Amino acid sequence: MSQGLALENWSYVAMLAFVIFGSWWLEFAFRIRVLRRPLLAFSAILPVSIFFLAWDAFAIKQKHWTFDSNQTLGIYGPFEVPLEEYLFFFIIPLAAILTLEGVKVIMKRFSK
Repeated sequence: MSQGLALENWSYVAMLAFVIFGSWWLEFAFRIRVLRRPLLAFSAILPVSIFFLAWDAFAIKQKHWTFDSNQTLGIYGPFEVPLEEYLFFFIIPLAAILTLEGVKVIMKRFSK
């Protein structure tokens, strides 16, 4: 692997990729148009993400929890939060929005 990373270091990234591939197809299959309105999605995700990132940073500083360095890339942002955790707080809410909007489309189709 490049940069001396083992396959295990990609575990968190692999989980995030799984979530992306598991939900982003809904955008195209059901034409839900979430990704075509990025500012709206971003404005829904940002406030909650800031809160949870602050919570994460506090918990890390207090040593309430840590991240296994063997399962992350070793890239840390502000407050010693791993890059994957920053991505988590964007990807997971976006996947939830895509899923909820996909369910709305299905419910409308079945209610007719």
